[in-house]
Amino acid sequence: MSTPERLIESTRELLWERGYVGTSPKAIQQRAGAGQGSMYHHFTGKPGLALAAIRRTAQELLDAAEERFAGPGTALERISAYLLRERDVLKGCPIGRLTQDPDVMADPELRRPVDETFDRLRGRIAAVLAEGVERGEFGTALDPARTASAVVAVLQGGYVLARAEGSSEPFHQAVGGVLDLLAAHATDRA
Repeated sequence: MSTPERLIESTRELLWERGYVGTSPKAIQQRAGAGQGSMYHHFTGKPGLALAAIRRTAQELLDAAEERFAGPGTALERISAYLLRERDVLKGCPIGRLTQDPDVMADPELRRPVDETFDRLRGRIAAVLAEGVERGEFGTALDPARTASAVVAVLQGGYVLARAEGSSEPFHQAVGGVLDLLAAHATDRA
């Protein structure tokens, strides 16, 4: 792995573990096994490196989601595949956790990929749900955009509840609950 790649990966890990404020340039350099000169040669300091790390994390999250959304099955099966995929629940969502970081949210450049990730995720879930409505898998009373927002809110809230309780069970209950609600909108054609 090249030095810039090691720096980005180290920053991604540290942002998830410690947040932006807790991620010092020295910690990044130590984890990456890179010197200060290398870091500042490839990036414009901690903000530039953090932006590259956030963008990479966001793209990986969206790619993993798209793999499930573009897969086979009904809309409900594809949403289920996304919500039930293996994840480290107690670590939380690496993008969702950034919303709790005041320094990330106060910096328009660092905040932009966070906002875009949630916008794209809601949009993609809404598109899958709209396909389901169009194909008669869900009743027409289901509002795809509002339901997509609820799905993302339940997912992110599930992470928070799991971390607060120190158990993945609240996450799995929340996901199961939203899937039950979606199933209640499913028609016999699903």
